[in-house]
Amino acid sequence: MNRTAAVILLLFVSLRIAAWDWWPLPMAEPDSCRDSLFIVAGIEAHASSGKQAPALFWRNAYGDISLQPYAGTFSAGVIKPASRPNRWFDYDFGVELSGRFGGGQPGAGQTETTGYFKQLYAHTRLYIVDITAGIHPMSFTPGDEELSVGGLLISNNAHPMPRISIGIDRWTAFPGLYGYVEIRGGLTHGWLADNSKVVKGTLFHHKYIGGRLGGKLPVNIYYEFHHAAQWGGYSSQYGDLGNDLNSYKNIFLARQGGTTRSDQLNTQGNHMLSQTLCITAKGDRWHVDIYWQDIQEDGRPRWIGRGQNSKDGLWGISAVQDHWRFIRGMTIEFFNTTDQSGPWHDRDGMVFGGRDNYYNNSSYPQGWTYYGRLLGMSVCTPDNNRVIGGNLGMKGDIYGFRYRVQCTHAYNLGTYQKRTESANTAVLLEVKKIVPQAWNLEFGLSLGGDFGTQYGNAFGAMVTIRKQGLITSW
Repeated sequence: MNRTAAVILLLFVSLRIAAWDWWPLPMAEPDSCRDSLFIVAGIEAHASSGKQAPALFWRNAYGDISLQPYAGTFSAGVIKPASRPNRWFDYDFGVELSGRFGGGQPGAGQTETTGYFKQLYAHTRLYIVDITAGIHPMSFTPGDEELSVGGLLISNNAHPMPRISIGIDRWTAFPGLYGYVEIRGGLTHGWLADNSKVVKGTLFHHKYIGGRLGGKLPVNIYYEFHHAAQWGGYSSQYGDLGNDLNSYKNIFLARQGGTTRSDQLNTQGNHMLSQTLCITAKGDRWHVDIYWQDIQEDGRPRWIGRGQNSKDGLWGISAVQDHWRFIRGMTIEFFNTTDQSGPWHDRDGMVFGGRDNYYNNSSYPQGWTYYGRLLGMSVCTPDNNRVIGGNLGMKGDIYGFRYRVQCTHAYNLGTYQKRTESANTAVLLEVKKIVPQAWNLEFGLSLGGDFGTQYGNAFGAMVTIRKQGLITSW
């Protein structure tokens, strides 16, 4: 390097050190926000012509909407949202109870009545570290969660589980790199408290780490790696599945152990891996995400796009803007889980490693579910995990009427172990509006339908009324 180039480089670095914050954090900005306490309440009722409610009524609704064709939900609670992102300390909490009732077609005799905590949690952020305890949503869906089919590993499809989590929840600048490199990650211990008839007291483990490059530049790229597992509990078939500290170490490191032969030959528990790669272009009040998310059950992790099941994944484009309110967001997605490392696990003495059988495990017959809903992508179930299809969604605001339109088509192949072919096209039109003349109540009307052989042809309507009111602020 000649002397002129060295002087230019030194000047460039000196200017940045002098003018830029070497560790930009939100806490450096002024804090003018207030804390508030709200009361929330709502009711929902739906009716359908089919054997169950339209799929896009109950998918990705955190388990709040019944599958029954005639059903309703009511909820009430108190929430204090996080409100001071620029302060070194922030906190929020929520207590919300829900009751659900429903029935099948007239004369069928099927009824459902249940009550549960929709949320019961406390969260605090100390500088950059977040700590959450209780029943609170946890979703890792790329793009626009409201319009997506949901993340392959953990989505907003199932009811939130009781959990304790610690980590860095929001993208945070890495020290010394002027905000161009950001990180986030966390560790969760949860309880799958639905108590399956076969396995009771199943535990849940999840950890993830992610990095993002670009900072304030118009184009960013981020990558995340997730590892999750069902473990522990007491099986009516195998007995104690390992609930001690040594078992937790095996789960954390994804190594052999436990009491069953499968756990001793492979890894203890039901493990799943997922990676997300996303490119974001952003400007003044708009951004576009192009993302790719994979799923792996082959043990040793492989870089996204590598390995035997590289054909499986979720690919999408999500655009959100705030300049023109009529169309605020659009999402286009394609998903495929049909390959699963190929049709052969072993044949003629050779091990191919296929037939991954996503979301299933011999020790946990309930599969990757909580209260009957898949923890991952909503179009799949443990007995229908080979699915291919697409999803389109759009949302906006037309003179105060907020709308969402969505269409999801899925071609289903069952599993490699039990092939069943079916298809379904699910459609939804949802409109919501806050009416000041009616005590600021929010009214909503949803029309949905299923067309195909998976659920049969059906049409339904859902009405919602929700209220959020300020109790006090300080």
